[in-house]
Amino acid sequence: MKYPSTFIRTVLFLALCITHYAHAQEDILKKLLEIAIIEQKVMMPMRDGVRLATDIYRPKTDKPVPIIFSKTPYNANAWGDGELRQNSYQTALDAVKRGYAYVVQNERGKFFSEGDWDILGPPTTDGYDAFSWMSKQPWSNGKIGTFGCSSTAEWQMAVAALDHPAHAAMVPMGFGAGVGRVGPFMEQGNWYRGGAQQMLFTTWLYGTQTDAFARPNFPKTATSDDLTRVSRFYDLAPEMPKVDWAQGLKHLPVQDIIKNVNGQKGIYEKMIVRKPNDPDWYKGGLYHDNMPFGVPSFWFVSWYDVSNGPNLALFNHVRKNATDPQVRDNQYLVIAPTLHCAYKRATENTVVGERSVGDARLDYDALIYGWFDHWLKGENNDILKNTPRVKYYTMGSNKWQTSDTWPPANTEMTTYFLSGGGHANSLYGDGKLTTKPLGKDEKPDAFAYDPAYPVPSYGGNVCCTGTAIQGGSFDQHQMETRQDILVYTTEPFADGVELTGSIEPTLYVSSDAKDTDFTIKLIDVYPDGKAYNLDETILRARYRDGFDKEAWMEKGKVYKLTLSPMATSNYFAPGHRIRVEVSSSNFPRFDRNMNTGGDNYSESKGVVAHNQVFHSAQYPSQIRLPIVKK
Repeated sequence: MKYPSTFIRTVLFLALCITHYAHAQEDILKKLLEIAIIEQKVMMPMRDGVRLATDIYRPKTDKPVPIIFSKTPYNANAWGDGELRQNSYQTALDAVKRGYAYVVQNERGKFFSEGDWDILGPPTTDGYDAFSWMSKQPWSNGKIGTFGCSSTAEWQMAVAALDHPAHAAMVPMGFGAGVGRVGPFMEQGNWYRGGAQQMLFTTWLYGTQTDAFARPNFPKTATSDDLTRVSRFYDLAPEMPKVDWAQGLKHLPVQDIIKNVNGQKGIYEKMIVRKPNDPDWYKGGLYHDNMPFGVPSFWFVSWYDVSNGPNLALFNHVRKNATDPQVRDNQYLVIAPTLHCAYKRATENTVVGERSVGDARLDYDALIYGWFDHWLKGENNDILKNTPRVKYYTMGSNKWQTSDTWPPANTEMTTYFLSGGGHANSLYGDGKLTTKPLGKDEKPDAFAYDPAYPVPSYGGNVCCTGTAIQGGSFDQHQMETRQDILVYTTEPFADGVELTGSIEPTLYVSSDAKDTDFTIKLIDVYPDGKAYNLDETILRARYRDGFDKEAWMEKGKVYKLTLSPMATSNYFAPGHRIRVEVSSSNFPRFDRNMNTGGDNYSESKGVVAHNQVFHSAQYPSQIRLPIVKK
């Protein structure tokens, strides 16, 4: 068989990349061995007898050192020949060079850790017990900082509520799935937004959840040496078959999506049937705003992450409600214009989706280690004095800004009303956004939502959806030709306008269905017509009176919907316009409402909902925008 030259070049290029990567890892390991004592598969005991597999990298010194601790559900196994799944060696090398022990531990029930795994379901006492064990080691100075992004961050908040004396500081990044309820958000770990399921967890659990039937277990008599040796050829990482989730998420009923792709028998099936107020959400590792909080924290958030709203709400909640003044007064925040956990991928020309947001680089290592040096080593390094309370990136003007509060004190909430002649359907309709009071006789806008033909997600504030959605900011104007999208736009601005803070939408709606969804998307419209998405939200109408109850709609009645706030910092330059899209689906970012009033997760057939959005003096559908005063 004769192979095309391009194929041969590709194979050779990949081989060179793999070889280069292997050599780089060997070099990192060599440097690490020169300065570190490495203990792998230390089986740390929990109070119930379960042991958690832990790797420890600590400086070669007789002096006690502080600890940077990371707990993860992912495969952090590292082998002595330099091969590894996550870059544990590089992280360890960075920490050890700075005088820290770096400790990475697999969650209960993952890989070599014993017990049963549950997403944020293991007892928070696992974190507390780990702190107690580490702080008592002769090489520890008794100070521990927790660190990580996404699943290595999300467990930190609930453990911070326990206020262990050794837990001195934390750096959670992209941490929204650890937040159960805070302020206006009742997302239960990002499982929901406005009562609609965020489908990222379907794809994420396919790649992460443990199949209890098939999970290998080693005997309790296995020593750390035994496990370290066999981990070279049994890393316990399942090789999940690839799935085209752009197609896989279309399967109905929703509860059978993972089953349909021959996935694991795991916790997805029990989680998909939970309602937002299910008692099980309060038994695991989620943080809720009725819990205390005991740790100085440096929070890192992204504009194009799935959870920027609850993240920002939690920062403000802790600043206002922590009882210890040292904790309350030592909460700091960075908001970057990036995707989920992509902080360090910012470049001189940072492109998020297809929109350039300029030079968004930031020295994260200096901030993080400066923070840990102060709290874990006791260094008087002026990190608190020299670091702004809030450092946020404004897109459009493409610059970092600072503030003492979130949102900045110089923002003023300004109401823009949805308006028009009753034909706001599509980009070519008559929908407007205006600050002028509405008249009495404005006609409502109407559209049909068919769950068999939902509005497709295009970009957005997402993560973890595989091939289904590419996150970030994309030109929406082709999407806006659909008749089931209502489009409302301001006139072009003569002077630039900056929005920084929370965006608060209120809709007055009706439907002939017992239940349906309403979605909103915030857009920056350029002079050439390109329309870049900033944030988006949704509300399942049955939860309009609260997530602890369900209320069905009646045909002919008008209902007030207060949707979960959105958030951004964006400068609309002269000639730009603000746009709001309203529809009833954003799939597969959110699961489709089948419009029947049923449980939704077990349903395979839906009905078409004929929905209306009202805008008049009596029914003033609106969006409140945080405009920065000049």
